[in-house]
Amino acid sequence: MRIASICAVGWIGFCGIASVALAGDAHTLIVPNDVKWAPAPKMLPAGAEVAVLFGDPSKEGLFALRLKAPSGYVVAPHTHPADEVVTVISGTINLGMGEKADRGAAKALPAGSFFALPPEMAHYAYFDEETVVQITTNGPWGLKYVNPADDPSKSQ
Repeated sequence: MRIASICAVGWIGFCGIASVALAGDAHTLIVPNDVKWAPAPKMLPAGAEVAVLFGDPSKEGLFALRLKAPSGYVVAPHTHPADEVVTVISGTINLGMGEKADRGAAKALPAGSFFALPPEMAHYAYFDEETVVQITTNGPWGLKYVNPADDPSKSQ
């Protein structure tokens, strides 16, 4: 039993070292002044900007990006194919859950707030002020609108 415990501890230690080595291969540091903003992809309503911080949202694998939404910006009810992990960097996102947008049911999440949504969970967002959120998930990034008529990439 003692030998099994020692082996298990050794295996856990090795896995930890392997994780650090893999993380070291993808070493990324970005200070606020180095964030490079660009127009958001056409799957989002016009007016927002994104900055990819890590990885590539169009490919398989982990990525992190920031979304800057202007005051008055709205994202209609939609889902994503993978977990979505979000931190509010500045401003406030008004997040609602479900397939129908209801501004009164949305919860205001100010800077410093965090939320994580499982795959295929319908949600929507309102922005009453310029807001920056950081999204971390696995690519390829996808966004499917509950009502296909809300998809801005289909109306262009």
